[in-house]
Amino acid sequence: MPEVWLRGPVDGVPALLQPVAHALLQAREDVTALTDELPADRLWDRPGGAASAGFHLQHLAGVLDRMLTYARGEPLSDKQLATLAAEGARDEALTPAALADAFGDGVDAALAQLRATDPATLADARPVGRQRLPSTVVGTLVHAAEHTQRHVGQLLVTVRVVGGGRPGRPS
Repeated sequence: MPEVWLRGPVDGVPALLQPVAHALLQAREDVTALTDELPADRLWDRPGGAASAGFHLQHLAGVLDRMLTYARGEPLSDKQLATLAAEGARDEALTPAALADAFGDGVDAALAQLRATDPATLADARPVGRQRLPSTVVGTLVHAAEHTQRHVGQLLVTVRVVGGGRPGRPS
């Protein structure tokens, strides 16, 4: 099957936001494949002091949620700030599949938000973070996609190093 961006438009997503939708859907597929191969007992390994696969999986869901919040022009909630503070904390109750499912739910929420985004608002200003740094609706949405892809790449390398999966998958 071709990569998501070669499968055509995502239903209901405005044309200018199709690359965001494609990147997030590809990330979900890649995360699912990687977590299927990741031994649960290696989830929190930190090879060479690098971030664990568990951190990347938590961060994928958390940062996506936070960027969607900024895109809506809302401040982060206390719950989101607590989630941010807990990212990477070893939690033996979590499994690779549960973390992948949480990220998948985040992708679903992102797609719903993309579908509801009026293209006329893409250039609207959006403050980001505690310092309220300047961005736009489209800036926050594109960053959500590119930051997600960055961590999926790091997750892929971490999973390979700790012994999950076969070289070359996913592409």
